[in-house]
Formats: sequence, C-alpha cells, structure tokens
Amino acid sequence: MVHEAVRMDLGTQGGQKVAMVVSTIRQRISGRSLVPGAKLPSVRSLAVTLKVSTSTIVDAYDRLAAEGVITSRPGSGFYVANQTAPLSLAQIGPKLDRAVDPLWVSRQSLDVRRDGLTPGCGWLPPSWLPDETLRRSLRTLSRGDTATLTDYGSPLGLMPLRSLIARRMGERGIEASPDQIVLTDSGTQAIDLLCRFLIEPGDTVLVDDPCYFNFQAILRAHRARIVGVPYTPNGPDLDAFASVLAEHRPRLYITNSAVHNPTGATLSPVTAHRVLKLAEQFGLTIVEDDIFADFEHTPAPRLAAFDGLDRVIHIGSFSKTLSASVRCGFIATKRDWIEGLTDLKIATSFGGPSLASELVYQALSDASYRKHLDTIRGRLAGARVEVSGRLKAIGIVPWIEPQAGMFLWCQLQDGLDSADVARAALKHNIVLAPGNVFSPSQSATGYMRFNVSQSLDGRIYDVLKQIFADMRNPENAA
Repeated sequence: MVHEAVRMDLGTQGGQKVAMVVSTIRQRISGRSLVPGAKLPSVRSLAVTLKVSTSTIVDAYDRLAAEGVITSRPGSGFYVANQTAPLSLAQIGPKLDRAVDPLWVSRQSLDVRRDGLTPGCGWLPPSWLPDETLRRSLRTLSRGDTATLTDYGSPLGLMPLRSLIARRMGERGIEASPDQIVLTDSGTQAIDLLCRFLIEPGDTVLVDDPCYFNFQAILRAHRARIVGVPYTPNGPDLDAFASVLAEHRPRLYITNSAVHNPTGATLSPVTAHRVLKLAEQFGLTIVEDDIFADFEHTPAPRLAAFDGLDRVIHIGSFSKTLSASVRCGFIATKRDWIEGLTDLKIATSFGGPSLASELVYQALSDASYRKHLDTIRGRLAGARVEVSGRLKAIGIVPWIEPQAGMFLWCQLQDGLDSADVARAALKHNIVLAPGNVFSPSQSATGYMRFNVSQSLDGRIYDVLKQIFADMRNPENAA
C-alpha cells in the first residue's frame, strides 16, 4: 500500500519535522516506491502514520509542490509529478556487471592510488610526456598578452593552431584548410558535438567490435542504437559491414583507422576503398578518430585522405602525446558543416579553449616536440616487444603484433573470463581492461587490452600468474 511505502522511522535524524517528511517522500520517490502519477496519502492519514501534526504534512506537501516534485489536484489530493528521470548511463543498454562497464574502468583508472598499476588505462605514464616543453610554453605564455590568460577564445579556435593542424594533416595525405577545422575542448568533446549535430535519439550508429569503449558511453548518452561490426587485422569485416548497412541503415560509423583501439590494427588501402564505396552507397557518414596519429613511424591509410572530407569527418587531440591536462582537440570536416558545428559549440561551451590552444600551439611549435615523438615511438616499440614476450610467457597471446601505438589486444588462457580476472586484480590495486568493455556484442569474454607503456612493472605478471593459478585450483585460493 502507498501508506506503507512512505512509512519510515523518523527517529532522531535531526532537523525540523517538515524537512524530515520532505526527505522521506523524496527517498521513496527516488527509490520508486512512489512512482510518477501515484497518489500520496491524505494529509490526515499521513500525519497519523508518521506521528506528526497535520500542519507539518501540509507544509511538507506545499514545499514539494513548489519544487515540482508533487502536484495538487483540487478535490482529489496530491500526486507524484511525472518527472523525467535523471540520465544514468549505467542503466542504458544491457545490464552489465560494473567490472565490465566502460565507465567503471575509466573511474578505476583515474582514481587509482599512486602506488597502483594501470595496465588497462589508455594513456602514457606522466614520466613519458614532455613536461619541460610544457613548462617552457607556459613561461612564454605568462609573459605574453594578458587576454590569453583571461579572455574567451574565438568560436573556431586559435588560427595559428588550426593552420598547424592543417599542415600536420597534409603530412598524412588529408587536404584541409584552416577554415575547415574547429577546435574543441578534447577529442571526446569532438565526438559529443558531432553526435549532437548529426544524430537524434533512436538513430543507429555503427562501431567496430571491439571498439574504444568511450564511443559506446557517448552514444548511450545520446540515446543512440549501437550496432557493432567485427574488426579484422585489416579493418572492419567487409561482408558484415555491407550486411549491417543494408539491414540497419546507420547514420554514422565511428572508428579509428590508423592505430585502432583496442586492437592496434591498421586499416588496409583495399578495405578503406571498399568502406568508402559502401558509405556512398548507403548514405553513411564516417567519423574517423585519429587521436593516436603521432605514434606512427609511417602514416597508415586514412579514410579522410581517400575521401577528401566529403563523407568522412576527421578528429583528433593532443592528450596522448602532449598532456591529458591540456584539453584541446579538433574537428576537420566539409565547409558546409562548419557554421552549424560552431553554433553548437557556442551553445554548449561558449568560447574556445583559449589558454589550452595557445599552450598546445607553443608546445607543438617547439623544436623539441618532434624529438619527443621520435623518443616515444622508440620506447613504445621496445615496450611492445617486451610486454608481448612477458604475456606469452604466462599464457596470454596477442591477437596481432601491432606496428605502432601502445595497445596489445590479447586472448587469455582457455576458459578464463577477463572480467573475473579484472575483479581479482583490482584487489591487488591493479586496473585491467577486460574484453567485453570494448565489445558491443559482448563476445570478447576471453580477451583483454594491455597498455604496453603501463605494463612494464613485474608485479603485474606475478599477480596475473597467481590469479590464473587460483582460478584453475579454486580450493587452493580459498
């Protein structure tokens, strides 16, 4: 009964009785004991139930009505208002255990203690990043124009940086002028803006299976319908790609074409051409996330290079090679869409990231940045070899041996669930990235992604060996 739903021992929680009654009703509404449209008890009956005066109930109902939590219907009583529930990304899509939820992995990686290990995260260790270049750039900016430190940036973003990005894109075969580039607060904001710009709730969006897990999180936030296509060492499975386009007619395809996350694979020219032909046939727009571009020794094929920014939107940022604290990304697209994206950027974040973009421009213009990239590429190449060997020694096999980047996509020993392994590792303050975090179809139970730059500590392998032994012999673990 509704009377029972709001019954609660008010005890000595403190505060005035009206506030206590308000809190009680709020708790029952948030807990779904009182659902939208449900009638609340009469003033007199609730006063008897909660052992307070009728005036206390009247005051509490008046307060809740003023806040829009409940509504009054003259001659009928009070009812729970039909409110839109706050967005909960964890509740959108299939009900997953939090250990294989992409938001859980992100939170654990970001919140891990200083003595923790994060082979499951997606960034380089701070010691690998060019802090001296950043310090020089900050000193230069501190002596410069005060407006850089205090004022809003232009909506499109800093012109010198957009020009520099256009030149860097040209090195990868992508022709774009500065007026085809919009700066954003990050690569993540770039995807968010494009989703706001191009899709409506309920639209279908195609992603790789497996794919970068935050693609799925962002699409859930936009209430999109997510469909995955199996990924191969050369790009998406073309037969499956064509079949999905014909059946589901997705509005967007979001992918990494150069250094694929999580697999480390590289798109082949043949696959790229076929993907673009199918995109033209089915009216598909492609968002190409090129955030790992600077990790390559030799540029791999880019969809945007073959397409000329017609159906392909090219995005990137500098968080992986320069600084995660300096939030600055970009969108490169056809001129027809620049004005609409700029308006949307103003509506959601107002001015551009002035200080961040100035700092990125200073750092990228510093002669030491290219040397830094050469060093990073060499360190990653060595780490891929070392970590691959260590993983194989304990029965974890890389899916491929990538030519660039920080990731190894690996298969565990037969019968092991990577989510169970991740839960066990977390007890040792080690954050892993289990396979189904990346898989829309939840078909990667036996896989796990390792960040080689964060996997050089021997404790990781000692813990994994112990976990595997315990899983094979659970009575010993007990």
